[in-house]
Amino acid sequence: MAEEKKAKTEEVVKVESKADAPAKEAPVKKTPTKKPSAKKAPTKDVPTKKDAESFEEFAKKKKKVSKDAKWYVLNIQTGHENSIVKAIQQRVEATENENKVAEILVPVQKKIVVKKGKQEIKEEKIFPGYILIKMVLDEYTWDLIVNTDGVRGFVKTDKYPRPLPESEVKAIMKFMEVEEPQYQTSFSVGEAVKISEGAFADFIGSVQEIDDQKGKVKVLISFLGREAPVELDFSQVNKL
Repeated sequence: MAEEKKAKTEEVVKVESKADAPAKEAPVKKTPTKKPSAKKAPTKDVPTKKDAESFEEFAKKKKKVSKDAKWYVLNIQTGHENSIVKAIQQRVEATENENKVAEILVPVQKKIVVKKGKQEIKEEKIFPGYILIKMVLDEYTWDLIVNTDGVRGFVKTDKYPRPLPESEVKAIMKFMEVEEPQYQTSFSVGEAVKISEGAFADFIGSVQEIDDQKGKVKVLISFLGREAPVELDFSQVNKL
């Protein structure tokens, strides 16, 4: 009997010791932290590898695009031709569309301007308020160009812009390459002027002929009781 009581007492002690023992914490599963996904770059209006095209096909497509570029006429704000061209170029580069917009041209011609007896060479716009642009015209490039500040739109002959013939563009470029600049004057035939230099300085006469090519003007003056034509340089004549 004594041995049975001792065994039961030992069992009770073991049960109590198990109950008093701190419960083991269940292992916490660590959830792997996801790295923030990188922001996707905005899609560009050019073919990519996602279009199932190889690098060689992509290169060929770019070459084909440049061949498809044609000349168009843009109507822009007069007097701001150069700044508007710069703005278009910046937008084209920012959107990486150089393969679609090949060239922008402001047609100018060199002129010799005479002011207060001094000659200056300056560039004069041949078509103020208009520029030429060589590009591939599609829906994207249309929005890109038309939404540039100062651009009023493409010059249209019908519903859509019609490309300029290559022969016309070459003629304009040839005209721009003239080495001998023309004279620009504000004189008009019949206008009263005063001669500022030469043998007839301080004489007053009227303009009879104007030669823009040579920068000469023929002035009719009263000399020794009769009218006499005198040929002078633009720099020798001033407006009254």
